[in-house]
Amino acid sequence: MRGVAQINSGIRQCACLGALFALVFFSHALTAQDYPSAAQLRAQGENVPNSVRSFRIQLAQPMTAARVAQAKPDLPSLPAALALGPIKILGRSVPPNSKERLLWKPSLTAGGGDSLPVTVINGAKPGPVLCLTGGIHGDELNGVEVVNRIISKLSPSQLSGAVIGVPVINVSGFQRNSRYLPDRRDLNRYFPGNSTGSAASRLAHGFFNSVVLACDYLVDLHTGSFERTNLPQVRGNLRIREVLEFTRNFGATTVLHSPGARGMLRVAATEAGIPAVTFEIGGPVRLEASEIEFGVLGVETLMNKLNMITKLRVWSQPQPVLYRSTWLRTNHGGLLISAVKLGDRIKRGEQLGRVVDPLSGAESMIEASVGGRVIGLALNQLVIPGYAVYHIGVEASESDVVLSALKPRLLSRRDAESELPSDELLDEEEEPEIEAMER
Repeated sequence: MRGVAQINSGIRQCACLGALFALVFFSHALTAQDYPSAAQLRAQGENVPNSVRSFRIQLAQPMTAARVAQAKPDLPSLPAALALGPIKILGRSVPPNSKERLLWKPSLTAGGGDSLPVTVINGAKPGPVLCLTGGIHGDELNGVEVVNRIISKLSPSQLSGAVIGVPVINVSGFQRNSRYLPDRRDLNRYFPGNSTGSAASRLAHGFFNSVVLACDYLVDLHTGSFERTNLPQVRGNLRIREVLEFTRNFGATTVLHSPGARGMLRVAATEAGIPAVTFEIGGPVRLEASEIEFGVLGVETLMNKLNMITKLRVWSQPQPVLYRSTWLRTNHGGLLISAVKLGDRIKRGEQLGRVVDPLSGAESMIEASVGGRVIGLALNQLVIPGYAVYHIGVEASESDVVLSALKPRLLSRRDAESELPSDELLDEEEEPEIEAMER
């Protein structure tokens, strides 16, 4: 009897190992599938067939068991190399091996506004079209400078593919050093927009259709908001295979899983079949030299990985992947005095800072409710109860992210509707109560 039990135990162990191997192999096969980019599809003609566009939009949906079971549709045959040709944008045709500065006039769709500069650098060799955008919030300056530095240094003769650089989307907000449009609307809540909607919606619609749809990839640069600063980090919906693969190309930049909110530029672009991420660097209102250098390094690393340039950038650290995060809020009002800095690794129960009431002298300690890494924090300032002060990311491996995407959705009803806790809507998107006031 004892021998039979041992045999049965061995059989069960072998079965478990076989199932685990099959799951890992299946996950690898899922991420390794090669689907055509928009550039490859465009290489066959100026217009992309509706059936193909519908398939690319289908790719932008979260990975589920049902999606995995679906058969890959038939696609037209693609050339081995991308065709080299002009970039058609804003009514112009930018030929290969050239660089042009174009102007898009929001007044054509939004009933007023200043011209928006769009720099197109079409390389001498074939490759993807990368779109770099900044200034969607007018007071976020680091990203504006990153885009400017990238497009000013690029030479068409040394570039494979093309770069479309837009340093400032929200020109009116930039000129007023304001996060918002003149009507207090957040432009990053209205993409892809509506040609007959509000001024913000028309502006978003015009820019999205005139510029964004010409791209194969998109990086939207941001900073923290409301006197908060962010550790450099790439945010994207890691449940989407193309986005997950895209985030692998930013060197040692921290990656945060963030499905985002409807109306954001990167969400709208991804839904249109264009892998897109947000690149957060530093805080608003001011230029930060070290953060800008990090942003340039990250984008140049991305372009090198996409074989667009041959400039090799070396990173000394691995890329941390944070699959979830949470904001810690203070329960008392007063002067915030932090004891940690961006990038610090913390343990549950660790003291992160304190809030001091300057009138009574009373002190309130802020302790970490979870362990992880500080990826965002409020600058030392006067705070009120409920103010979000520390953004903590919880690390996970890339395999954890992929396997999580394959599991059945076990979200709460609230998360099933938004896929993002409201506490995280503080940087690319402001807090829900602020958004409600705007509308």
